[in-house]
Amino acid sequence: MSLMNTNPQGGVASHQSGPNAGIDVCKQHLDLCLLDCELRVANEVSGWNELTAKLQAARVDLVVVEATGGYERGLVCALQHGGIAVARVNPRQARDFAKSMGVLAKTDRVDARTLRDFADVLARHGQRSKYITPMQDEQRRALAELMTRRRQLVDMRVAENNRLEHSGKLAERSIKMVLKTLDKQLKSVDDEIDGHMDRHFSAQRKLLDSVKGVGPVTILTLTAALPELGHLDRRQISKLVGVAPLADDSGKRSGKRRIWARALAKCSRAVVYMAALVAIQHNPVIQVFHRRLIAAGKPKKVAIVACMRKLLTIVNAMLRDKTMWDAAKHVQMPAGA
Repeated sequence: MSLMNTNPQGGVASHQSGPNAGIDVCKQHLDLCLLDCELRVANEVSGWNELTAKLQAARVDLVVVEATGGYERGLVCALQHGGIAVARVNPRQARDFAKSMGVLAKTDRVDARTLRDFADVLARHGQRSKYITPMQDEQRRALAELMTRRRQLVDMRVAENNRLEHSGKLAERSIKMVLKTLDKQLKSVDDEIDGHMDRHFSAQRKLLDSVKGVGPVTILTLTAALPELGHLDRRQISKLVGVAPLADDSGKRSGKRRIWARALAKCSRAVVYMAALVAIQHNPVIQVFHRRLIAAGKPKKVAIVACMRKLLTIVNAMLRDKTMWDAAKHVQMPAGA
């Protein structure tokens, strides 16, 4: 079977070579909906392999799964290694789609059917490729795990430090011992991160490190959590990270522009925010840009977001062109570049 559709802009959508499938994911099991077939397997290696073999035999075109806090990672990797295209969508997107189709009930099997219907839509979309989840290389996945662990240790240290302020003498000793242990673990993880970055991402690290305002945590987060950096244009990367103002207009009403980011990119936006604050103080290009916006009467928050967008755009261009920071090159870059 081969279907060819035309998108609203007149372009030709992708060909569909086979059926599409939806898989609902939870901690214990996976629910597959393929055509009229429904199947439940365990969310473990044996289940992943069984689903992969079944989908390969059916020559499935696209599989849609929800991002479920990491429980879907093993399945997604297994399907991708089996040559199956996977779209990992935000649960809110899937739920909004279900409501738009009049599906108000919510069970594992109902969700699997809804995801299959969602896959039918995405498979025929004129920009189908942007919904496909790219295969993450092993080295970046390992770096992301180290980044997550570092963030967990920092959060635990902050919590213990807050408790120390109001603790009595009996609890103080215990808290200080925990803090000492957490400091050792942080140093150990930082050492692992440094070694991993030197072995696998030294070139990117060198480029990012040349930018005033971009520190070690920003470099780590952008490298681990934003593999798209350097591979998208300025508008796409700004929208992905959530620093592009989105329109909210209807009829004669002109709504207030707001920024929004997908859940997986919010940590990137947070570090870009901190980097922009430092750059406003110490990076001459961002500093001049910020002063110009303030002088033009822009609200402080709007000016900071614009600086975030400019900094991100510059870094994106540097990685794309594999060039070091050059203030003379970027000082004339327009606000939306």
